[in-house]
Amino acid sequence: MLLKDLKGKKIGICVSGGLDSKTVTKRLMEEGLDVICFSADLAQPDEKDINDIITKMEPCGAPTYIVDVKDDMAEICYETIKASATYDGGYWNTTGIARAVTVRGIVRAMQEHGVEVLCHGATGRGNDQMRFERYTRALAPEMGVYAPWRDPELLEQFPGRTEMADYLAQFDIPAVIGMKKKYSTDANLAGLSHEAEDLEELETSCLIVEPTMGVWPADAPDKIENVTLTFQHGYCTTINGEKVSPLQAMEKANEIAGRNGVWMKNALENRIIGTKSRGVYEAPGMVLLHAGLENILQATLDRNSFSLYKQMGDLISNLVYDGRYYDKSCQAARAAIDTLTESAEGEVTLGLYKGNVFFQSMTDIYASLYNEADSSMEASDGLNPASSQGFADIISVETAALAKAGQFDDC
Repeated sequence: MLLKDLKGKKIGICVSGGLDSKTVTKRLMEEGLDVICFSADLAQPDEKDINDIITKMEPCGAPTYIVDVKDDMAEICYETIKASATYDGGYWNTTGIARAVTVRGIVRAMQEHGVEVLCHGATGRGNDQMRFERYTRALAPEMGVYAPWRDPELLEQFPGRTEMADYLAQFDIPAVIGMKKKYSTDANLAGLSHEAEDLEELETSCLIVEPTMGVWPADAPDKIENVTLTFQHGYCTTINGEKVSPLQAMEKANEIAGRNGVWMKNALENRIIGTKSRGVYEAPGMVLLHAGLENILQATLDRNSFSLYKQMGDLISNLVYDGRYYDKSCQAARAAIDTLTESAEGEVTLGLYKGNVFFQSMTDIYASLYNEADSSMEASDGLNPASSQGFADIISVETAALAKAGQFDDC
């Protein structure tokens, strides 16, 4: 859709309260369009008060509504952890999972207000434009989608931040051009994504990032902090003996892991549109809770099940990245994960020290496949070592045939 296609329609704009949001909102208001603004409360750690967004948007003249999706965000964090669904380079795709929650929550709110067109501020070079587009069409096929930063008219009028600020100044709307940091940040309960500006240069160290959810390992306490996690069906239910909801668990895990320097991942990822981008990611709570679950799964899953588990996790990760969280393929993969993690129960104690998370102990793993007597290198009442000879003979039959046929001659 283009600007000229919006006439006579009710527009819902996804806003953050920043320069872009104000510019687009005011520009559409000046066009005489019926505009309403929406912002999602994702428990963003960089927002002290989510209602500040309403205050920032007020001078633009359109009403702004905050949509509370904190619990939904915590739930998708849990689902992502349960699937070990990390993306390229092994980082937690916090922005990707948040878009599934954001669009669903905002679309529902827009429908209640009679919105006909969703407007988002994603650029024409990134992933979010595709996620906003796809989720809107999946959840509200009757709703149009307008992307101002793909509209030639707005691109020509606002080629940069200076032009946006100058435009807003005409209406006495406050606009901040300068940036204290040389990169952009997207935040939610799961973590923060830092990218663009100086981070686009591979010669630039990730140390330019100022942590929001924790500290650099060098600044973490010089002592080990132990954390005990209890899991049921793959979900963390208590932290240090205290029962927690998904939202409480994420907030507490973020705090504990963050203060111990557990958070950072530098990655060069493959974008949906085929380009590569660099990001520095904070996700302390995701890292901590997953470390606990990972130890339990190593005890409860056999080799074939663990292989399938990894395949399903990779599939979910790619689908989420592409904006396909609600697709049938993703639902089916998640159902498989539910089955594979059904017996992931027990208590794990982890040690945190200057960016590291390591195993301390594990108890009450009722479905554990680990038998110390069977695997011991010492004499025990477990597996009789002599009985392995027959198995060795059987699996060697094929190998002997291959060798006799000359299929190893070039080795």
